[in-house]
Amino acid sequence: MTPKQPDDDAQDPLSEMFARLFGGQAGDVDPAAMAKAAGLPSDPNALAQMFQQVQAMMNAPSEGPVNWKLAHESARKVAASDSDPSVSSQQTRAVDEALRLAEMWLDPATTIPGTGVIGRAWSRAEWVEETLPTWKRLTEPVANSIAFALTSALTDQIPEEMKQMLGGAHSMLQNLGGAMFGLQLGQAVGALAKDVVSSSDIGVPLVEGKMALLPANVKSFGEGLDIPAQDVLLFLAIREAAHTRLFTHVPWLSGYLLGAIESYARGIHIDMGRIEEVARNIDPSNPESVQQALSQGVFMPQRTPEQDAALIKLETALALVEGWVDELTASAAANLPSAPALRETVRRRRATGGPSEHAFAALVGLELRPRRLRDAAALWAALKEERGIEGRDDVWNHPDLLPTPEDLDDPAGFSARRKLLDASEAEVDEALQKLLSGGFDEQPGDDSSPEPDETPDGNDNGSAEGGPDTSGNGDRS
Repeated sequence: MTPKQPDDDAQDPLSEMFARLFGGQAGDVDPAAMAKAAGLPSDPNALAQMFQQVQAMMNAPSEGPVNWKLAHESARKVAASDSDPSVSSQQTRAVDEALRLAEMWLDPATTIPGTGVIGRAWSRAEWVEETLPTWKRLTEPVANSIAFALTSALTDQIPEEMKQMLGGAHSMLQNLGGAMFGLQLGQAVGALAKDVVSSSDIGVPLVEGKMALLPANVKSFGEGLDIPAQDVLLFLAIREAAHTRLFTHVPWLSGYLLGAIESYARGIHIDMGRIEEVARNIDPSNPESVQQALSQGVFMPQRTPEQDAALIKLETALALVEGWVDELTASAAANLPSAPALRETVRRRRATGGPSEHAFAALVGLELRPRRLRDAAALWAALKEERGIEGRDDVWNHPDLLPTPEDLDDPAGFSARRKLLDASEAEVDEALQKLLSGGFDEQPGDDSSPEPDETPDGNDNGSAEGGPDTSGNGDRS
């Protein structure tokens, strides 16, 4: 028997690469034919480099349509791309002192009490870790839709020759679609981590029961403002503490906001034509092509009436939260000389949004900007003037008491409209109570008095009206 040579079982590099790509089960796949059908180079080294970049995505296990593990890793990587040093003890102490002072300054400005929450100083990576579970909840409806659409589009883009050779590779394409969106979502969240200055900077309760500032981003925020760094830190600390009080002591508010976001996200329509265009323009050898393609947006410009209603509810709620925090912070920081300039800077920043917010909106079709912040702040100021601090803050007692878009249009008329609404509701309550007590069962004029044509003893008096005969003809005989 001829001894087996060491190279007898060796595969050519291209076949070996496809075997690794398909989990060691390449079967009858002809690498040369596959490359030719796809229009790819036949050079094994070039193909090896290309497929190495997508192999992990195609074979990465995922519990659902979106690869959230990859989203997490991508967010961490982007957040640290411009260096993300650990928070120093000095920064921790400065943030703690600023938040403690902020709580003291807020006490006379609102009846909503402090939380007793210990303030934290976070790095960008820590912000990602703390907020990613909420991002997952908010984006999952649209993320699943996009991942499914990407998978379908990628499948349709494969030439028929490749489909026959790939056989049962659909699961890998599903992984690829989910991984592509997970990668993009992670990059969007990581970019936000480089912009936000606090845990509640975007006006949504991303973390529960925590209060934190990001020293590195606070420093970046203050650059070029010609305002002392301590003033910047204190002003932003007041805003963070105000947000935390509101979300902590108004128990229904977090669910109301997150529910409005989820309702809007569920109604987003995916533009399949745009998805197919994205799939055609993706270059597997260039991961940046994925980012460029998806960052252009893949959503239908038309919205349904239900989605319009959800969007109005969301934008109004975001404006009311940010307007209340804006008004409260201005009142609490009245003795801070730089407060008016900082207030205007924050207003413009929140109303227009930064590049990372726009990128996030393009990716998931969701903007988290309080477009009517100034109108809402004017409403809260008017309520304070009319009702006092307690009366203003009492509006947060129940979601039914929240101002409407009409109230933002005309803050001065809010109380008058509220009185009319309360009056109409009282009439409805009165009518309902009467109905339940049987009051509507009685007919008009229905009482215990005798019939009009009868005397108490039942005798007829001979008059059609039941009264005495006044004709003067007493005797008719």
